[in-house]
Amino acid sequence: MEFRLAISSMIKFTNVSKEYKIDEGYTFFALKKVNLEIKEKEFVSIMGPSGSGKSTLMHLIGLLDRPTNGQIYIANKEISKISDDEISRLRNEFVGFVFQQFNLISKLTVFENVVLPTIYSRRSLDFSPQERTLEILTKFGLKDKINSYPNKLSGGQQQRVAMARALIMKPRLILADEPTGNLDSKTGHEIMMLLEKLNKEEKITIVLVTHEVDIAKYAKRTIKIRDGMIEN
Repeated sequence: MEFRLAISSMIKFTNVSKEYKIDEGYTFFALKKVNLEIKEKEFVSIMGPSGSGKSTLMHLIGLLDRPTNGQIYIANKEISKISDDEISRLRNEFVGFVFQQFNLISKLTVFENVVLPTIYSRRSLDFSPQERTLEILTKFGLKDKINSYPNKLSGGQQQRVAMARALIMKPRLILADEPTGNLDSKTGHEIMMLLEKLNKEEKITIVLVTHEVDIAKYAKRTIKIRDGMIEN
């Protein structure tokens, strides 16, 4: 199944709800009939207070969870009609994740952390993982750190490694969940400028979750969510 997009719509939610059964007789609605569309090559930020549903929205966009009700489409393909194995493959090859906590593996070198997703790929790659890893790390100014371990890097360097890992499979979409949360202001803006450059030059769709207004301004469009609903 080929998921490379030839259309303008990247992600589409139609009346998507997500419910959690907390206790017998009580249901928490994390999302309530959400409708949204994210187009290919967009740079979008998602903002909302704690408990607003933005993390749930992010998990659904990133195919880490399925909705209770409603439909999620990727390139006009409805996710509910795709098997779990296909979902896993799509997530690995279509989406790149950047998290606040970096999530690097401490026992692996920078090079090994970045190349890791290629090991789990189920498709034949049209590139050399080793060459692409070196190319990205060089572009990110980390060529001299390829044999270093995460605990020897600064926070900004670790986040750049995490971004390099997110890019290794040539994703069409990057989901960045509070990517500047553990960084000082200067380093955080450097990371955002790097994301902005990836969007402009490589045409990668960026979806950013943040609670910081000055960080959200890097996006071309902001989606605001409150109490599980998109604000108009």
